Amino acid sequence: MKVSALASSLIGSEIIKIGNEVNEMKRKGASIANLTIGDFDSSIYPIPSELKTGIVEAYHQNQTNYPPADGVLSLRETVSGLLKDRFDLDYGANSILISGGSRPLIYATYLALVDPGDTVVFPAPSWNNNHYCHLTSANTVAVKTDAENNFMPTAAQLKPHLKGATLLALCSPLNPTGTMFSAAQLAEICDVVLEENKSRKEGEKALYIMYDQMYSLLTFGKEHVHPVGLRPEMKDYTIFIDGSSKCLAATGVRVGWGFGPAEIINKMKAIVGHMGAWAPKAEQVAMADYFQHKGQVDTFLNGFKKRIQDSLEALYNGFIELKNEGFNVDAIEPMGAIYLTIKIDYIGKSTADGQLLKDSADVNFYLIKEAGAALVPFSAFGNEDHMPWFRASVGACALQDIKEMMPRIKAALSKLK
Repeated sequence: MKVSALASSLIGSEIIKIGNEVNEMKRKGASIANLTIGDFDSSIYPIPSELKTGIVEAYHQNQTNYPPADGVLSLRETVSGLLKDRFDLDYGANSILISGGSRPLIYATYLALVDPGDTVVFPAPSWNNNHYCHLTSANTVAVKTDAENNFMPTAAQLKPHLKGATLLALCSPLNPTGTMFSAAQLAEICDVVLEENKSRKEGEKALYIMYDQMYSLLTFGKEHVHPVGLRPEMKDYTIFIDGSSKCLAATGVRVGWGFGPAEIINKMKAIVGHMGAWAPKAEQVAMADYFQHKGQVDTFLNGFKKRIQDSLEALYNGFIELKNEGFNVDAIEPMGAIYLTIKIDYIGKSTADGQLLKDSADVNFYLIKEAGAALVPFSAFGNEDHMPWFRASVGACALQDIKEMMPRIKAALSKLK
């Protein structure tokens, strides 16, 4: 059957593909520490009990009809207060858009700003920007980053690609690396964006930053920074992506929020409305009430962050111990989110039965089979398949599972020649 050119050329998620293969192996009895999907095992990390109670109560109150197109007013007002309290950001309810998680907001940002052939710049590795560029027929510029800068893009790396560009997609804490911008790094990028916009002629599109800060409440001893806090002039050029999915382990609750210049948010509202990508009304009502109680939010976050940090540090320390023992591995100290960046430099090695590990995917599936450990190569995030770096996501693994996994990885790597 004939399908559209877009559909026929669309590439599926490599992360989901790996996750599905791991789940099939587990179904057949394999014991695997699944560090692939950026999600949570709800038996390990349930949502806050008060939020769960609030959702059930909202359904009992028959909050089951369509929500407003831009989101329930009480939630938009709560988010407005949350932004002021947590990030010193002043955005009224009319500049905030609620949707079913962050993905519709990201897609709506692309659709609201990017015409076919427009240039979108983003760092590699990064999550899914290559796919959104494909969906909008954008000219894609993936700027390669490096371990020296924790895989965060620098102004010097980005500047040569921003002339005439429409969108710069940034994320901090970054998926897939779990690393963050420093204030100095992000301020330099903002200055480059402001300089570029000053050079634009009247009637020419501005260069906007889409700033994904979905993990901003999951940081470990590092200060989260954002463009508007560093350069107030960036308020006219920044669309923020945020929400509850990661900070409350509430990925399936599907409540995200975007905010930015009201005229752009209004266009995004119409796009999200046509997609029907609203967050369920009962969940919106419950989320509005939950975030109004700062004490209970902080209590949950403190305990939740401690458990995530413990898992990340156990994984980090495990790989650093292997490095100190002479294995060709490394890791970048976790800063935020639920991810650890790991280097496993065994491409070109051979297994005990003579199979050559040609690329990062081969290394990954070797570890799945021999060590019961599933990661995601950076090739899934826009990098080359010969790059020996991987993302590990700890949300679906218990701390004990991670500790038990490390000796298996050591044994598996020891077998390679």
